[in-house]
Amino acid sequence: MTVAPAAPPRTIDEVLAALRTVVDDAARAGDRIGLFAAVYRQVTAEVARRTADGFFDDADRLSRFDAVFAGRYLTALSAWRDGRDCGRSWRLAFRATEDADLVLVQHVLLGVNAHINLDLAVAAAETAPGAEIGGLADDFGRVNDVLLDVLCRLQGALNQLSPIFGGLDVVLGRIDEEILGFAVERARAEAWEAAVLLAEQTPEARQVTVRMLDRYASGLARGVLAPPFPVPAALQVVRFAERTATPEAIERLDGALGL
Repeated sequence: MTVAPAAPPRTIDEVLAALRTVVDDAARAGDRIGLFAAVYRQVTAEVARRTADGFFDDADRLSRFDAVFAGRYLTALSAWRDGRDCGRSWRLAFRATEDADLVLVQHVLLGVNAHINLDLAVAAAETAPGAEIGGLADDFGRVNDVLLDVLCRLQGALNQLSPIFGGLDVVLGRIDEEILGFAVERARAEAWEAAVLLAEQTPEARQVTVRMLDRYASGLARGVLAPPFPVPAALQVVRFAERTATPEAIERLDGALGL
């Protein structure tokens, strides 16, 4: 499917409108791309709510940051659908949506991985280049708090859609963070370190660093796609118990927090 080029979002409201379109289109088509998009829209809606409540030091800068951040995801999605290069980590995430054998949490984590381990640092450095990056630190941390809060609240919805998954978390440990090799808090900390580096680099050096971040994120994605023993056998059981059709799963994730 070809997506007509669209102007990149400039504000959080424009990001929410663009994500609303992605989620709704995916739900109608039964496209698993909507699983991560629904989670991402929930996070963005909560960021927008807290921005309006004065949670962040600089609301205007935060809105620009969010727009640049989301713009990278939307650009990658458009490139994927048009058959253009969208980068290694996003290519793995989007290609995985064609695999019906993956469980819901794998689809979500693949999107979270590419967006945090690649896009987040780049967006932060573009929003606050050079010495300005230090001024973004506190609000960057507050976004981290919002992300973790929303993901924790969405865990209940994921457990309802994957009824065995919650039990396996208890038996095997945190499957999403430990066994699948992806920890959101660690990823956010690493993204900030990369953002500080990128903010001080020349355009040429920045291109090299972005390629390195993409390779790193794609390596983590492969771990999510093919986790070590005994997780694959456990995930087969989880997948067997996931009976919710993709359109309904997208809609339930999108409405889980009422945002």
